[in-house]
Amino acid sequence: MKIVFKIEYHTRWGQELYVTGSHSSLGNFEEEKAVPMRYEGDGIWALTLNLQDASSGFDYHYLVKEYGQPYDKEWGEPRSFIPSTLNHTYYLYDVWQNMPANSSFYSSAFNKVILARHRTGSDVLPSYSTAVTLQIYAPSIRPDEVVALTGTMMSEAWSIKDAIIMDDTRFPLWEAVLDASSLKHTVEYKFLVMKKDSRNVVAWESGNNRVLEIPHLGSSENIVFSGFKWNLPLPDWRGAGVVIPVFSLRSEESWGIGEFLDLKKMVDWAVQTGQRFIQVLPVNDTTMTHTWLDSYPYRANSIFALHPAYLRVTAIDRLKDNDSMVAYEKLAAELNVLPEIDYERVTLMKWEYLKAVFLQSGEKTLNSSGFKEFFEANREWLEPYAAYCCLRDIYETPDFRKWKMYSVFNPDDIAEFCACGNIYYDKVSFYYFVQYHLHVQLLEVRNYAHAKGIVLKGDIPIGVSRDSVDAWSHPELFYMDSQAGAPPDDFSVEGQNWGFPTYNWDEMAKDDYAWWKARFRKMAEYFDAYRIDHILGFFRIWEISESAIQGVLGHFNPAIPFSIEELQSYGFYFDEHRHAHPYIREYMLQSLFGEYAGEVIHDYLLECGYGIYALSLDFNTQRKIENHFCGKSDEKSLKIKSGLFALTDEILFVEDPYQKRKYHPCISARQTYSYKSLTDYERWCYDRLYVDFFYHRQDAFWKNEAMKKLPPLISSTGMLVCGEDLGMIPQSVPEVMNALQILSLEIQRMPKDPDKEFGDVANYPYLSVCTTSTHDMSGIRAWWEEDRSKTQRYYNCILQEQGEAPYYCEPWICEKILAMHMHSPSMLAIIPLQDWLSIDGNIRRNNPVEERINVPANPRNYWRYRMHITIEDLLKNSDFNKRVFELVRSGGRE
Repeated sequence: MKIVFKIEYHTRWGQELYVTGSHSSLGNFEEEKAVPMRYEGDGIWALTLNLQDASSGFDYHYLVKEYGQPYDKEWGEPRSFIPSTLNHTYYLYDVWQNMPANSSFYSSAFNKVILARHRTGSDVLPSYSTAVTLQIYAPSIRPDEVVALTGTMMSEAWSIKDAIIMDDTRFPLWEAVLDASSLKHTVEYKFLVMKKDSRNVVAWESGNNRVLEIPHLGSSENIVFSGFKWNLPLPDWRGAGVVIPVFSLRSEESWGIGEFLDLKKMVDWAVQTGQRFIQVLPVNDTTMTHTWLDSYPYRANSIFALHPAYLRVTAIDRLKDNDSMVAYEKLAAELNVLPEIDYERVTLMKWEYLKAVFLQSGEKTLNSSGFKEFFEANREWLEPYAAYCCLRDIYETPDFRKWKMYSVFNPDDIAEFCACGNIYYDKVSFYYFVQYHLHVQLLEVRNYAHAKGIVLKGDIPIGVSRDSVDAWSHPELFYMDSQAGAPPDDFSVEGQNWGFPTYNWDEMAKDDYAWWKARFRKMAEYFDAYRIDHILGFFRIWEISESAIQGVLGHFNPAIPFSIEELQSYGFYFDEHRHAHPYIREYMLQSLFGEYAGEVIHDYLLECGYGIYALSLDFNTQRKIENHFCGKSDEKSLKIKSGLFALTDEILFVEDPYQKRKYHPCISARQTYSYKSLTDYERWCYDRLYVDFFYHRQDAFWKNEAMKKLPPLISSTGMLVCGEDLGMIPQSVPEVMNALQILSLEIQRMPKDPDKEFGDVANYPYLSVCTTSTHDMSGIRAWWEEDRSKTQRYYNCILQEQGEAPYYCEPWICEKILAMHMHSPSMLAIIPLQDWLSIDGNIRRNNPVEERINVPANPRNYWRYRMHITIEDLLKNSDFNKRVFELVRSGGRE
């Protein structure tokens, strides 16, 4: 078979085009074995191959090398070449594939779920001895529509009734094969959209007629024109959804906590209410202490393992011991009616049941073909995870640094530890058993959602626990002596310290971010869309010293800190002792410590003379202070501890830990006594360098950092990508997100414009997800009662209502807020379940404060919120569900 590749691409000096593909003659997608093309002039590159074994077809794509090194490659999935039996010579006229303006529609959320095709074409495309094949990418066509082709090649030119319906077998690619013997040398044509059943025209392609110049073709030759892009004036697709953590679901079948299989009923509710997306919080295993502290879903012990609490244990098997089964069901019923999750009792109950059912049917599972297939596909992470879980429980700590054996990960040792026949194998295989059944149940949910046209949207946390199996097995990927968090913001005035180690991005880049790609690909087995938690972490992370407890004294990493000479160029004459150490003066102590000021001076401070003090060596970090006051909760201890923490924050600059004598302005410096004691001129100079540092100096640098990391990661799967871009947003963030078409997050209470109190919902960008609140916020009802003056301004200015705002956020107000979001231009409006329920006074919870999931300022928050009604009862409430449906449809959402 003869294949001639042709493509137009304008290179610069030193660049050449190559073809790589799944065929051995194309290097099996190994870029160093890619085949060079020949330049024919006028930007045309060509390659002719004679292949002996290409009858089954192959995949391929083009790439550019500069001086022999990979420089650029096409966007998206590889092209597929599928030959017919009648043609033995193919001319492939391709167009270089850049990221299209509607790349979201190429995601699996659309082409496998929302706009999935239910076959309109024939099983086999028509074949002709001489043929012309036309291919066009049209991903946004609705399921009840088809792409058609008409033009001068028709027996009746430009006929609509005889228009050729294109084949959608390889959707979003549409194809038509024409008999070349009946075509003139020049053909004018256009694409159009028609209703599948009636063939009524929905829209004609805009612009001038397309023109095809067809060269003379011999017998058994086929010329394929591909890479055409859609040029049709179709309306943007917009949809709605709900967000609810899995643990918060409540069904009649669940055992005190939400379970994966409960999501099937949520899928039914989404269908009934006209919604398309169900978004959840992270679902990875967080089990480390076997206490309620493990309830925090953003501190995973593995980026791959799923949380055992989400198993429907009775779906695995029922216990043959009837008395035990009855006892478990009685306890489960008791836990299932609690208003909130009793995390410890629920997880302990499920662990005990799982161990019992493993003894009963574990061997059968481990010998099944399904398990063996799962094990081989997941072995690389599953063995270390199972070993970690066993060692965590043997040594009664997840801190692998404290294990007597295996504290340093060695693959050979772990393979032996997990080997069948080893004394630990029963314990190890138990964790295989649990993860396999989690996989089966979540996959069942995904397949059910697909069948109903519902997209499951997951959540990828920015960090993992420093005690995780990932930090244990891949320590080179992390900086274990630092902590990740977030700078002060509306969520937490003291910043957030998540305690996660920060990433060694340079090390991760060496294998092209393989750890991250594996993480994304595992997630893509279950989800078709995902939220990147704290997407700013791919630009820079807020890094906090290991000696700090709060997040205030962090710094951005990577960043470009100031040298002392640069600080002086701003007119600020830097004194390390004055500006980079806690500023403590006698006049401050009374307001911070009150009646305990004298005791503090005596026990915790060093007197330096002239009313100047320093923290003593035993209390000069927040970690030391925290350790000293550990377990003390009396009023005096709390006040002194709080005051000492405040003193540690009394600095203007943080020294960079990697570049000595280089400094970052402290992000909260302008709230300190230290700043207020500067002269007017010093404050003016400091403000200049502060604004430059946080809003201008780093932009190009951070943009480059993100563009190194994000493109290879988001292209590793076909999922729809959304980013959580809240907080202190550099200018480069929206630039990068727009360039990569990552959907932003829009929250009316947290406008992106700092000059506005509330976001302008009517002018949100199309590529965005709008919502009324998040798991880190109060719902709209509780927020309404928090600040009466702000509520009044919102009532008058945003809702356009007259007079005094009602004290409570009444159902009609909630409905008006939701309607506003449904009408927004955002592609997706995904609303927390609590806010959906708020529109009905008979359904919603009495106390809106009970609806809050997390308080970011509290690092020990207990994540225990649960729906107060069952999903079954929600499904039965037809009047409420009809109102939600009408809200969605009246907003123009499909």
